[in-house]
Amino acid sequence: MPTDRNRILVDSVKRLLRRGATSHLSKIVNKAHAADLSVLFRSLSLAEQRKLFNMIADVVQKGILFSELDEDTFQDLIEDMRIEDIVHILESMPADDVADIIGRLPEERSKTILEKMQKAESEEVEGLLRYDDDTAGGIMVPDFIALKEDATAGQAIASLQKEHSDVEMPFYLYVVDEYGKLVGVSSLRQLVVVPPGTQLKDFMATDVVSVQTDMDQEEVARIVARYDILAVPVVDGTNRLVGIVTVDDVIDIIRKEATEDILKMAGAGEEFVETKSILKSTRIRLPWLFASCIGGIVAFFIIGKFEDSLLKFAYLAAFIPVIMGMGGNIGTQSSTIVVRGLATGRLSARDIWPVVLKELSIGVILGLVYGLLIGSVAQFRYSMLMLALAVTLAVISSMSIAALVGSLVPMGFARVNIDPAVATGPLVTTAIDIISVSFYFLIATTLLGI
Repeated sequence: MPTDRNRILVDSVKRLLRRGATSHLSKIVNKAHAADLSVLFRSLSLAEQRKLFNMIADVVQKGILFSELDEDTFQDLIEDMRIEDIVHILESMPADDVADIIGRLPEERSKTILEKMQKAESEEVEGLLRYDDDTAGGIMVPDFIALKEDATAGQAIASLQKEHSDVEMPFYLYVVDEYGKLVGVSSLRQLVVVPPGTQLKDFMATDVVSVQTDMDQEEVARIVARYDILAVPVVDGTNRLVGIVTVDDVIDIIRKEATEDILKMAGAGEEFVETKSILKSTRIRLPWLFASCIGGIVAFFIIGKFEDSLLKFAYLAAFIPVIMGMGGNIGTQSSTIVVRGLATGRLSARDIWPVVLKELSIGVILGLVYGLLIGSVAQFRYSMLMLALAVTLAVISSMSIAALVGSLVPMGFARVNIDPAVATGPLVTTAIDIISVSFYFLIATTLLGI
């Protein structure tokens, strides 16, 4: 298992560091994969990280490690590195990975690095930096295989062996016209099974799935997953081929977006916090809890308005936690289902009312079931029919409104192009808590004649 391998690697390296066994460390570091080293670096001090990094002999391996490190570790690692050493490593990396790294750096330092890089490579990176980070243009690889439609299969194979031998992901051969516009695509398998003299236009697929440079990266990932392709071509407004998005980048996008959604839904920000310091983690999570704080204060004042009722009928307080809890739980369920459906493309923001009505119906049914159950407990414990009825109605209203809010808010956010994940954290749960306690006391005081 990868986890076990990483644990063994961490334990072994730490033991060798304590012993000062430099030669053994060098062998391990140069044999380990950069992805495993990035996990190892999280457990080491900055001095130890730099010591191991300097032991890596292969500059390509250093570049892969650069792209695998989390932002804080990367920034600390290169802080005292010479610009020339950084440039040497970046020039061994794919342009899209270099653009991601340059985008993390302060403007002055990134400008200096670009000036020191070879002109062709720096222009390629600057071209990628023109696009927003979360678009197809921002994540695409500008290195791809493209030939004219009158080229033969034999010429294409010769081109692959000579001119395009260093292409990072040679999954497909794209066919363009004289203006560079995308007109077809061929897999490498198709290329080698036809006679060498066959022209590309005779066997290429013309129904090419492509994306625009300004398409959101989540939509790009959905397209790659939907059509089971290893790469998707990126075109500009005139259908000119400018790059490709490969499946390895799509996997990173899915992981990143899923993590952001989970953190937002939990009200813990939208960045990786497990590798950050206590102070930074606190600063990230602090504002997201503000809604819960405000909601708690509002609920406190609402309950305070019914203080006389609680003094007269103290048993009313016994049902506050279960009513708020049931509402909060079904609200979270509804919002999670809706956000997940929107993220995977199974739901559309245009379907707002069918989705909301469905969740509301489910909330009413579940409210009836649990309202009758909890109301029966109230009747059994206190032998008061009006109290049991009040509890029953409060649970029904709480769960119904919670399902309504939990589905309506994220769908509404998606409709106005706001990330719906932010609606499922403290915002929805706080609103449901306030609504639940308000309805409970209004129903109870009315039925009990308080």
